[in-house]
Formats: sequence, C-alpha cells, structure tokens
Amino acid sequence: MTAGEREIQLPGGALIYQADFVPAPDQLFQQLRDHVMWQQPMLQVFGRWSPTPRLVSFVGDDGLSYRYSGQQHDSMPWPDALLPLKAALADKYGLLFNCALLNYYRDGKDCMGWHSDNERELGPSPAIASVSVGECRDFRLRPSPKGCAAGHPPVSIALEHGSLLLMLPPTQSHWQHSLPKRAKRGPRINITFRQLIR
Repeated sequence: MTAGEREIQLPGGALIYQADFVPAPDQLFQQLRDHVMWQQPMLQVFGRWSPTPRLVSFVGDDGLSYRYSGQQHDSMPWPDALLPLKAALADKYGLLFNCALLNYYRDGKDCMGWHSDNERELGPSPAIASVSVGECRDFRLRPSPKGCAAGHPPVSIALEHGSLLLMLPPTQSHWQHSLPKRAKRGPRINITFRQLIR
C-alpha cells in the first residue's frame, strides 16, 4: 500500500480506497462534463417507466455492448481524458479494463439504487475501479441477500474529489452498493472501469 491508500476488509470481499488518485480532478471533471455525450435512458421499475435519476455514458474499446437495467448500451470511443487513468490502473494494480460506465449526478437529487455489478458480461468475479470527481458523496454498501456477509452492518465511504475506490473480487458476489440522495449537494461524475468478456 502506498501513502494515501487504505484497505477495507469485508466478509466476502475487499476494497482499496485512495483519496488522491486523479492528478488534476478539477480539469477531469470539466472535460467529462463538457465533452462526453450524456444520455438519460428510461428505466422500468415495478411496471412504470421513468427517466434514470442521473445521466449516463458508456465508453470503451470498439464493438463492445453492455446490457444492464434492461438497457442495451453500445460503446462510444474512450475520451482522451480517461486514457491516463486506465493506464494507471493497469500499471499499479495489473487490471486491464476495456470499458467504463460514466454517471453524472447533477445534484443531490440524482442517485443510484441498491445493486451489484454482477452482469454475466463481467464474468463470475469482476474487479470494479470507481473514480469520482466533483462533489463528495457517501457510497453505501450492504450484504447481498444470498451472500456470505449476511448480518454484517452496512458500510459507508465518503468518495472524495479525485478518489479511487477499487472493489476487488469477490465483493460483487456478496455485497450491494448504492449512492443515496443527499440534499444541497453539487454535481459529481463517477467513472466505473470494467472488463467485459467478449
């Protein structure tokens, strides 16, 4: 572990948090906010369709397609601003990612419900690297209903401007995570690097 890093051990998983992973977080936020092609797909919940409570973009290598929450997403080209982060994750952790899902939380009303990143395209035990720029928001984790961590109390981590949260295998098999609504919060962009199995 290097300075600024801390490891969080969980039953059935582990996290690595680094507060200062992004060298120029203000610049990265502005580049992504202004130059990424953001979308707001419709989401079906309990038979009703409503706009996703955040903006999204899926980027990656040519020809990738990712299906989650009932939506099919075809990859757009990598933004130049993300390539140094992708390379840093490969150099430091040996993780080779071929895509990233970006979420733009415009204010504290934008959120993400409870879920695990366990789609079949990610393989049986994926690593997920989550980079945050913008407003600090609390990231919540709770045991999955059928995982080995049942009975463990929920965990909350403040994701700071420029931070990295690395969710190591097999965390997605035993834990769910969310980003709850929070009043009077400013904009935030989250980049989750993933490896899709072709």
